[in-house]
Amino acid sequence: MTDKKQFDPDILCFCCQWCSYAAADLAGAMRIQYPTNVRIIRVPCTGRVDILHMLKGFEVGADGVFLSGCLLGDCHYVEGNYYATTRVKRVKEILKGIGLEPERVEMYYNSSGMGPQFAQTCTEFTERIRALGPLPTKAKKMKPQLQACASSG
Repeated sequence: MTDKKQFDPDILCFCCQWCSYAAADLAGAMRIQYPTNVRIIRVPCTGRVDILHMLKGFEVGADGVFLSGCLLGDCHYVEGNYYATTRVKRVKEILKGIGLEPERVEMYYNSSGMGPQFAQTCTEFTERIRALGPLPTKAKKMKPQLQACASSG
């Protein structure tokens, strides 16, 4: 078994282009460090992220998946982040049903001016997944697919 202290989890993050992606950009502009293992996929709205997208992240080798969208009530598409929140809850139920930790998926909310908070979110989620250990079904040969998935976003 991999030593959890040596384990560097692969994290997939779906970021809303209006707020959370801008927060990630702000964190970079402010030179705030956050884990390099977080792969960001920019989406128009977290409401566009389907349950299958989150599950596909695990299939291609992510140890954890999180969505980061606009603050509740401030979605540029009115209710997109509410839909995303509901879908994340459903994925948690699915993971629990197949014997995986539901903590491997999460929904966060960051406005465009929350660069430090976005970096903190990435760090805290990475530590959570590190504590859980690698995804039991993870195949090392799938790691390049995760990289390709994130770079095409």
